Amino acid sequence: MFQVRIHGRGGQGVVTGAEMMSIAAFLGGRHAQAFPSFGSERTGAPVVAFCRMDDKEIRLREPIMQPDAIIIQDPTLLHQVDVFSGLKKEGFILINTTRSFEEMGLGEFVKGFRPEHLLTVPASELAMKHVGRPVPNVPLLGAFAALGGLITLDAVQRAIDQKFSGAVAKGNQAAAREAYEIVMEQEKKIEEMHHA
Repeated sequence: MFQVRIHGRGGQGVVTGAEMMSIAAFLGGRHAQAFPSFGSERTGAPVVAFCRMDDKEIRLREPIMQPDAIIIQDPTLLHQVDVFSGLKKEGFILINTTRSFEEMGLGEFVKGFRPEHLLTVPASELAMKHVGRPVPNVPLLGAFAALGGLITLDAVQRAIDQKFSGAVAKGNQAAAREAYEIVMEQEKKIEEMHHA
């Protein structure tokens, strides 16, 4: 089973992001489950949502305490909430930011992690560019599709079609695709450094 915890703020589509991730996993032939943590949904308040994916039926219902991947939709949460709680050293971290892990003051924390599991993508900028609103959830899904092949970009595009229509769907698909390509590019660089 692969478990993802998504941290963001009210108004950033955190819960929708988890739902769409589960739809994409389902479209890819997996069992999936998404649920919000019940907290304040008011705009700007910290929000957490969860997504589980497995090849068999998922019976667990409790919040995810030991995620395999953490997606941070709002980097200002880094110093307010213990976003990394329970994350394993082989886990993935995906942050919506233009800054590096070092620049965010996470250099020490991520020392034991595999570099190809530490990713950043300018999701708000991509959403602004393609959709006209800085909602980072969909570009982050595209970026997540580039991680370890849990969901495919194609499934993300189909999930977008189910959730949105018309120009909004098209814009989100373009944003997801660009985020996917950015991460693939980062992975390639890490790979090359590894073999250098």
